[in-house]
Amino acid sequence: MEKRNNIKMKFRKRIALIAHDNRKKDLVEWAKFNRDILAQHELFATGTTGQIIEQALGVNVAKLKSGPLGGDQQVGAMIANVEIDFLIFFWDPLEPMPHDPDVKALLRLSVLWNIPTACNRSTADFIISSQLMHTEYERMLSDFEVRRRRYVEKFK
Repeated sequence: MEKRNNIKMKFRKRIALIAHDNRKKDLVEWAKFNRDILAQHELFATGTTGQIIEQALGVNVAKLKSGPLGGDQQVGAMIANVEIDFLIFFWDPLEPMPHDPDVKALLRLSVLWNIPTACNRSTADFIISSQLMHTEYERMLSDFEVRRRRYVEKFK
């Protein structure tokens, strides 16, 4: 059986907010509706989305690069470094994206690192209204070092 590691999310969650152009309005409406809850947490966002959210809510948002300029990858790195607790990513499944591989990589990392991820408003509503938003929470991870060692042993 594979060993598991736990990562503790504190009461004050670190939330990444991302939205493709056709979904920014939807994310802003959602964020305004949930402003009081979001204001209790640490917010991160890719470039333009961060500016729009910060202005709409009147709360500080740590702004990264725009998604196509590497912002999605910055969020992915933060997830891998255990600096993001969950991801709200309103992406547009009907619009082709030049940085589609970055989007897929970001979603892959959110699953790999077992962080709650909402890609639409309904899921975001369920996450933010969960009683777990108002408490510490331990999420479980596979022991990646054990998996890496097993893989390396194959090549000896």
